[in-house]
Amino acid sequence: MRLEILTLLGLASASVARMEAQVPFRNGNVTSGTLSFDGHATAGDFTGNTAVVTGHVSGASLEASEGWVEAPVTTLKTGNDHRDRDLNKSMESEKYPTIRFELHDVTQGATAGDSTTVTLHGRFLIHGVTRPVALPATLAMRSGGVHLTSSFPLNLKDYEIGGLSKMLGMLKMYPDIVVHVDLNIDEAKTDQN
Repeated sequence: MRLEILTLLGLASASVARMEAQVPFRNGNVTSGTLSFDGHATAGDFTGNTAVVTGHVSGASLEASEGWVEAPVTTLKTGNDHRDRDLNKSMESEKYPTIRFELHDVTQGATAGDSTTVTLHGRFLIHGVTRPVALPATLAMRSGGVHLTSSFPLNLKDYEIGGLSKMLGMLKMYPDIVVHVDLNIDEAKTDQN
């Protein structure tokens, strides 16, 4: 029994050491990426997206990572100018110009090859409302950086976003959307806030 426990502890230590060895940097910047969402409305389904995404991550280990990612609301485009104007009005983009995620720590999941599933713990700041979240994500390690992807549901009512109904309810956007994040994070040469 004692040998089995020591073997399990050895395997667990090796697994953690292997993952920490895969973390390519202690400070990284978002160098490219997209933020998008899938929306549903009475007039049909649509997607909004932006490639204007910035951010920074730092930490002594994967689990201790902290940072932020944000995108300007006005850069979200759906392919329909009228819908884009409605989106900015509902999001009150002049008053609340950014969508921001603040990362507080990471829980590591399974590792397969160069990819690891993780849970990103932090908070969303959207439309002047701050809410704690735990987001599923996948990290793919690459030379000098990480490719992060995540998809998760979000309810617009949780962030007090109104104006989803037009023409006495005949035109309506449903509050449940699915958000997709796709980021390239590269090693930073200097520290940032």
